Amino acid sequence: MGKIQRALISVSNKDGLATFARALSALGVEIISTGGTATLLRQEKIPVKDISEITGFPEMMDGRVKTLHPKVHGGILSLRDNPEHVAQMKQHGIGPIDLVVVNLYPFESTVARGAPFHDIVENIDIGGPSMVRAAAKNFAHVGVVVDPADYEKIIHELREKDSLSDATRFALAQKAFRHTAHYDGAIANYLDALDGEKKPGRFGESLSLQVTKIQDLRYGENPHQSAAFYASADGRAPSIARAKQFQGKELSYNNILDADAALRVILEFTDTATVAIKHNNPCGVATSKASLADSFRKAKASDPVSIFGGVIAVNRPVDEETALEMKDIFLEIVLAPSFTPEAKKVLSSAKRLLNIRLLELDLNGEAPGGYDLRRVRGGLLVQDWDLGTVDVHECKVVSKRQPTEDELRAMDFGWRVCRHVKSNAIVFTSADQVLGVGAGQMSRVDSVKLAVMRAATHSLDLNGSVVSSDAFFPFPDGVEEAAKAGAKAVIQPGGSIKDNEVVAVADQYGMAMVLTGMRHFRH
Repeated sequence: MGKIQRALISVSNKDGLATFARALSALGVEIISTGGTATLLRQEKIPVKDISEITGFPEMMDGRVKTLHPKVHGGILSLRDNPEHVAQMKQHGIGPIDLVVVNLYPFESTVARGAPFHDIVENIDIGGPSMVRAAAKNFAHVGVVVDPADYEKIIHELREKDSLSDATRFALAQKAFRHTAHYDGAIANYLDALDGEKKPGRFGESLSLQVTKIQDLRYGENPHQSAAFYASADGRAPSIARAKQFQGKELSYNNILDADAALRVILEFTDTATVAIKHNNPCGVATSKASLADSFRKAKASDPVSIFGGVIAVNRPVDEETALEMKDIFLEIVLAPSFTPEAKKVLSSAKRLLNIRLLELDLNGEAPGGYDLRRVRGGLLVQDWDLGTVDVHECKVVSKRQPTEDELRAMDFGWRVCRHVKSNAIVFTSADQVLGVGAGQMSRVDSVKLAVMRAATHSLDLNGSVVSSDAFFPFPDGVEEAAKAGAKAVIQPGGSIKDNEVVAVADQYGMAMVLTGMRHFRH
């Protein structure tokens, strides 16, 4: 590729544009531009030529038609080493365009701010994607820039040699096609989800996914599997993809899964809380009115064996006291809003501690956007995120005995944890601590027995506890086992054909029982 002599600039995102265009102009590059971009460049005293001077046509139809012209696309698409192309350019007065700097109308942000349908349609860019794709296709001769983050390195390379290397142009073309693919996918997903009255709410006939690789992973779930970590751009919800790591090895595939599970649970609580995750299930959860360290001690006591090698999430800055509690246990990850300097010092004070991955993540933000996706062989399951909540004070009491206020608090705590346990899920709790967890069993009564066994293993007293179940009890035996273990109250969705028998057992043992009417399977 020869020297870059002519650039076409037409951008929606004008971050850094004036500096970039001024540098191009200083290098002797002629700049062609459109609409608002040209206006900004003139305001910045940067020489610019309107696109209409090139095409011989004014920008028309409210800007819908301005760059769709042979003198634009011929200048971009022509093969400089093809004599016939060169001759045709000369014959038709088409000048070469060596650099295309274009990013697209803000379609996604227009949708996100709830704009009227007409405004959304007007933010479907036509000329922009056409120019980007044309330049990217002709990367052998043309550079294409869609990301302001690339401006500085483009200028640096042009100052070095007046042109862009083959490798740079190819990398820019790769990014350009990713850019247009994401853009077209967003438009297709939005329109496809509208009903006949142009209102959102249905699953479209197709689903376009665009995710960005964060890193290659050492391996997948097992060492013989390759893996990588990709991030989606669906909203500003807290995400492990945006966590900042301070120490320890790179996150593994399983680390990321467990950290995400910990994040989901910790977001359930506003009180000071600690969550311990092992193999994608909460093994210890506790809140405290006293301190973060106190919540950690209680979460550890929930299952002092399983927490070994686990992932911890907290919703307060990790202080020195809490770090001192953590340092004597082998932990894979500690996820927190922040770490005090003293806590960082404690958690890096010995060689073995340097293996603990410290992740900082702002826990404030929106609910997750997009959909919850799960891959199956030959297909993809798509659903809304499980964001359903209940107010325990509004739940239906079906037992003869009304729950006490302490029991209601324990029900609220247990229900928040239970929804994140693999089905069949049973969780025994007090008002601020997990006491026993039964996860992933094929029958619900076995989950109850497992939870009771785990509590007994760690000498946790279930007398006066509350039991939470993610789905209805199909038979009374699960409630009977819970009552025999000491549970005094039950929260569950209800809906079994044997609900009357289940309630009768609760009444027999003097238990309070409430129905949420909402199931939380997690397969």
